[in-house]
Amino acid sequence: QVQLVESGGGLVQAGGSLRLSCAASGRTFSVDAVGWFRQAPGKQREFVTAITWNTGRTYYVPSVKGRFTISRDNAENTVYLQMNSLKPEDTAVYYCAARETVGVPSSSAAYNYWGQGTQVTVSS
Repeated sequence: QVQLVESGGGLVQAGGSLRLSCAASGRTFSVDAVGWFRQAPGKQREFVTAITWNTGRTYYVPSVKGRFTISRDNAENTVYLQMNSLKPEDTAVYYCAARETVGVPSSSAAYNYWGQGTQVTVSS
């Protein structure tokens, strides 16, 4: 089992920045990739970005590319999501997820472990 705990959410004005953290514990050696998903009220959970644990290869959806940066600290078993130039449409609960199988799919069903989520609210 892998446990994931997110932190760093909050309220920020449009154009501002936030950094989310996802701390992993347990069988972290089994993790191949960690992703961030988000879910806004009344909408489906959507893929935002992901990083492979060993190589650090990153993936982004077009709507956040150039504004969000995912990174990882293997020694601390932590993945970060730096979010800059935030927009009101970025408002959502952000979830950290991990998968053990090789690959970085965008489907939430492909991820084995999930954190509890952290709220990000961007005011206009």
